[in-house]
Amino acid sequence: MSRSILIIDDDKLTCETLKRALSEEYTVYSASNGQEALDIIEKDKPVDVVLSDLMMPGLTGLDILDRINVLHDKPVVILITGQGSIDTAVQAMKLGAYDYLVKPIHLDRLSLLIEKAIENKRIKEENIRLKDKIKESYSYVNMIGSSKDTRNIYDIIQRVSSTTASVLILGESGTGKELIANIIHYNSSRSNGPFIKVNCAAFAEGVLESEIFGHEKGAFTGAISLKKGRFELAHGGTLFLDEVGDLPLGVQVKLLRFLQEHTFERVGGNKTQQVDVRIISATNKNIEGMLKEGSFREDLYYRLKVITIEVPPLRKRKGDIEELARFFLKKYSEIHNRSIIGISDETMFIIKSYEWPGNVRELMSFIESCVVLTRNNCITIDDIPDYLVPMYNDYQSNGIGVLEENERQTIIDTLKNTGGNKVEAAKILGIGLRTLYRKLEKYQKDKTPFPESYL
Repeated sequence: MSRSILIIDDDKLTCETLKRALSEEYTVYSASNGQEALDIIEKDKPVDVVLSDLMMPGLTGLDILDRINVLHDKPVVILITGQGSIDTAVQAMKLGAYDYLVKPIHLDRLSLLIEKAIENKRIKEENIRLKDKIKESYSYVNMIGSSKDTRNIYDIIQRVSSTTASVLILGESGTGKELIANIIHYNSSRSNGPFIKVNCAAFAEGVLESEIFGHEKGAFTGAISLKKGRFELAHGGTLFLDEVGDLPLGVQVKLLRFLQEHTFERVGGNKTQQVDVRIISATNKNIEGMLKEGSFREDLYYRLKVITIEVPPLRKRKGDIEELARFFLKKYSEIHNRSIIGISDETMFIIKSYEWPGNVRELMSFIESCVVLTRNNCITIDDIPDYLVPMYNDYQSNGIGVLEENERQTIIDTLKNTGGNKVEAAKILGIGLRTLYRKLEKYQKDKTPFPESYL
């Protein structure tokens, strides 16, 4: 793709000389004053680099820089200055200019600087695209599940994301705690800031303290240079403390101080550091039990749990299983370039009946494995692993009775989650309201065990 440069200089000879020198490699526009240059940019001319004289009558190079800085797709600005204006050029770099050149201009140096500026612009644009892609993948709409528990979590996330409150996420391994942390961050005002993660269970106590708070050169054997910790790396963004229940007591004290005062010292240092960081933490441990044992500080616990999100295991929100399974089927079919169009009824019955001790993570791995290994365009009983075979045998032995019992229990669970609201339950079950009433009437007529309050 052709790269383009806009030259702005009130000296026509300089303007023409630079235009001739650069025209072989770039599409070159030129302007003799600031307003003419802005007219070119505002006409949506594709400009990658603006090469502007700093001192001009009317709009100066600084004025042009100021106007360009508000553009969404802004070009890189290189300023041309005389010896007497170097201080102003340096100030311009602090305001967003990429670099400056001192007259007289050396064309070889100019060409090299332009190439670096264009590459810098390309990298920034790629970073923006990647950030936008990440934000899109962690948007609210990517929360899969229609159960009451999932909708409650969705509601809390929407309300808490726009705040700076500390959030504690509780739940078994594999329930999606890290996903929730990502969604909170990427839907907050800090979404353009860093999202830094640390697994508190992955490091020994001394190493963990250094990882979180950093260390000074010479703080301990092997500390050959200063190291910034995760707190400093997360400045302006969010720090996610995964498995926070594994924090040693010594590190808990230091974390509590940060939450109270927003300050800390690096390991081996005495200079107080201050950063702007939001804390989101998660654990699969029983923190309240740890409080009684004395292995987790009560004051830290209440600082971390300003907002608490409890994520139920998948076995307690079976209404989400089919929706999750179909989402993973589509996702991994695209990733692995497979044309898998569905899941057979008997296979879906097994999937919905299984307890999934590994929660969403286990279900996700299971579906990906089936997508990769199936010889069909639909996941069937032939694709299920050995540990699910006994469930299939039960299904075959009991036939439609098992299917009806599973359906009955699903309706009971859904009505329970909706507080008996049949309209809402029908939506979640994916059936018409009349169909739901017909099934309830059948249970009543057949004297099938069913909570009377829902009939």
